[in-house]
Amino acid sequence: MNILITGAGGQLGYDLIRVFKPVHQVTAWRRDQLDVSNEQQVMGILLQERPDVVIHAAAYTNVDQAEVETELAYEVNAMGSLHIAKACEQIGAKLVYVSTDYVFDGTKGTPYEEQDSTNPGNVYGHSKLLGEKFVRMTSSKHFIVRTSWLYGTKGANFVTKVLEKARSGGPLSIVNDQFGSPTYCLDLAIFIRELVGSDRYGIYHASNQGVCSRYEFAEQILKVARMEHVALQPVQSDLFPMPAVRPMYSAFEHRAIADNGFTPIRDWQSALRFFLQVDHDVQAVMDKKV
Repeated sequence: MNILITGAGGQLGYDLIRVFKPVHQVTAWRRDQLDVSNEQQVMGILLQERPDVVIHAAAYTNVDQAEVETELAYEVNAMGSLHIAKACEQIGAKLVYVSTDYVFDGTKGTPYEEQDSTNPGNVYGHSKLLGEKFVRMTSSKHFIVRTSWLYGTKGANFVTKVLEKARSGGPLSIVNDQFGSPTYCLDLAIFIRELVGSDRYGIYHASNQGVCSRYEFAEQILKVARMEHVALQPVQSDLFPMPAVRPMYSAFEHRAIADNGFTPIRDWQSALRFFLQVDHDVQAVMDKKV
């Protein structure tokens, strides 16, 4: 297939390219090459490329800054997704829209399923949810893939920040009252590759399996990295007030993956060990899972 990836300069974009390029024809567009908020540019590029599948990973992801740059967040996450969806519908392309656990308010207390009611608590979550709605209304061949707590080889993320702080000697103060499902970008990319080979459209929750607190996640990171000597202190999130409200519990149930017969994504502990120990050998994981 001919695959077009938006947001190719991000950490998920990096792994999407690694996973798709050995098998499919890939055109990858970074933010400086394709401004998704520019409808004319989006339409021009997609009509020229005419991909079979568009994986829309481009997004405004600075959660706290979105509270200030509200208009920009909506232009990219909501209107940009509408522009992509319109172009996909015009050329008959499948569309994968990468969304977020932040479309939920985190008050359910148990893992969220795809049909659960959304109620975002910040601008970022609202803008991504509006993007979901535009995709559902506009594209007849869409996959909405909600994910959470992403980390990967490229870019800064929770794993790299914990390790950086630990290498400086610590101590680390990590919140123990926010719970979610960590997601290794490579595993998400492999799932998306399996997904686009089907016509099982709809909403999917895609993360590594299991639930942990931020503190438990950091504890496991230090354990796998053999840095357990670094002091780790559990703290309440109200000690770190942030401009944007975070969902306190946003773990996922993977009902749609199971119901549609897709390969289950491995547990978060196994994924973390692979990420930190195996030097990111893509072919090793691909041979096992696809």
